[in-house]
Amino acid sequence: MTLHAPSFTIASAAKINLALHITGQREDGYHLLHSLVAFTDIGDLLHVATAPDHDFRIEGPFGESLPLDAGNLVVRAREKLLTLYPGLRTLRLSLEKNLPVASGIGGGSGNAAAALRAYQTLHPEVETAHVETIARSLGADVPMCLAQVPAIASGIGEELVAIKNLPVLHIVMVNPGIEISTPAVYRALSSKVNPPLSPLPDDLALGSFLDWLGEQRNDLQAPALEIAPGIAPCLVALRDGGARLARMSGSGATCFGIFSTADEARQTADAIALANPTWWVRAARTLDD
Repeated sequence: MTLHAPSFTIASAAKINLALHITGQREDGYHLLHSLVAFTDIGDLLHVATAPDHDFRIEGPFGESLPLDAGNLVVRAREKLLTLYPGLRTLRLSLEKNLPVASGIGGGSGNAAAALRAYQTLHPEVETAHVETIARSLGADVPMCLAQVPAIASGIGEELVAIKNLPVLHIVMVNPGIEISTPAVYRALSSKVNPPLSPLPDDLALGSFLDWLGEQRNDLQAPALEIAPGIAPCLVALRDGGARLARMSGSGATCFGIFSTADEARQTADAIALANPTWWVRAARTLDD
């Protein structure tokens, strides 16, 4: 990808909340969290090309229900950037929507982050500080998707500390085709004040890391299961398939299982998909730093 390329593609990687602790709630209603996030080698794709006018299109298996106006975070990201930099070149942004919608793996936030990166790639004058400010204004997940590296997120998600040497994880992601409302899950939380993540171990080898991760939680998993019991069979399928750890990501409904090898993950994904043809099932690996 070069600065003068007439067209290029930016990956919008699926985000996994390996652990998500809700630690409080601000007076404005926003929840405070402490979360370990990682990104994967699968996701949506944003195809970028020069065009006579600013244009936005959506294609792909999950694109049909998404808006093309300011209801879409990609459009809002572009509008905010054009307010600061009205002279940016006109681009056609074509979103290839491969990830399920409202699924707890950062799809919309990642798409907005990809749009910001696209303009910054073509325009070195676009200041990183401005891009980061816009990202924060679009939602708590957008800054972490902009960075797209393993990190501990705190505050409402905007305070990020990158984690070096996190082991690469071979995972299977499963979504039963249930769209779940994030606000509804937060409303169903039995406790809004819970302990934060315990400190990461000094030894980040896979075994010791998984021992640590198993002691952490996703505080949104229990309320999500109450709202959408159809999520539970995904966790059962991952555990029955030999996952060393199975958990829901974010507010759901996507669940993930961690496996020892890529072959184990791939074989389990194939078996789950065969047994549950209406589910979205993908084997993936997490990206390192």
